[in-house]
Amino acid sequence: MSLIPSDCRECPPGSVEPEGVDRRDFVKKMAAACAAGVPVVLGVVGVPGVNGQTVDGERYDPTMHYYGMGVDPAKCIGCGRCVNACKTENDVPRTEGAFNTWVERYVIRNDGEVIVDSPDGGMEGFPELADEAGIRKSFFVPKLCNHCANPPCVQVCPVGATFITQDGVVLVDDDYCIGCRYCIQACPYGARWFKEEKRVAAKCTFCYHRIVKGLVPACVEACPTQARIFGEVEGRATPLARFIRFNEIDVLKPALNTRPKVYYANLDGEVR
Repeated sequence: MSLIPSDCRECPPGSVEPEGVDRRDFVKKMAAACAAGVPVVLGVVGVPGVNGQTVDGERYDPTMHYYGMGVDPAKCIGCGRCVNACKTENDVPRTEGAFNTWVERYVIRNDGEVIVDSPDGGMEGFPELADEAGIRKSFFVPKLCNHCANPPCVQVCPVGATFITQDGVVLVDDDYCIGCRYCIQACPYGARWFKEEKRVAAKCTFCYHRIVKGLVPACVEACPTQARIFGEVEGRATPLARFIRFNEIDVLKPALNTRPKVYYANLDGEVR
């Protein structure tokens, strides 16, 4: 079942509607439309079924939410429970390179050398450090799709398979994705991977199927130290809003102007 019905897309006059059209043929038609100067809008769209979800008896309204996630590296212990919870919840294969979320360990030596490792994405934790006397400090940094407000992946997708929901989550529609991997190349955070069995791009979804039911993402629920905080970015006195207000907040690669919505507290300058 497609995530995006035809009546939820923003289709300007002269654009080609994907419904009932071969996906590769659609790519050719989109390219021809762009060459002819016809604007193609791949903007914020709705997701079928979402408005039918209920939370505490009330119908879910995506226009009333704007989601993000906070991460406190000082609280992360590198246990890998978040990675395992994500793989189980979202049916992510336990193979190399297939991660919706992962954990990196940064080791800063006394001589200034920075070593970054992430064995199996941190899924099984991390080995003990050798030569601890030569280490100035070490810490863990969870990473995932940043659900950017200005996402390069959406801009490069030729068929609109990658899109932003009304509540600020970046998703991929498997039925529209043609497996061109442009989005994987465009993501500056390395947050996308290729799902071989379906031949489509994959990524973190903030566990969208959970949040529309009033639940938090699986990684947040599994974290034993509350290093991850999920919720509304602004407008309400939510845990995430308080987290942003009371911490020195950084985002990854701010110079790229992708406007990430994953916020890190007191992020070390060596993190990239």
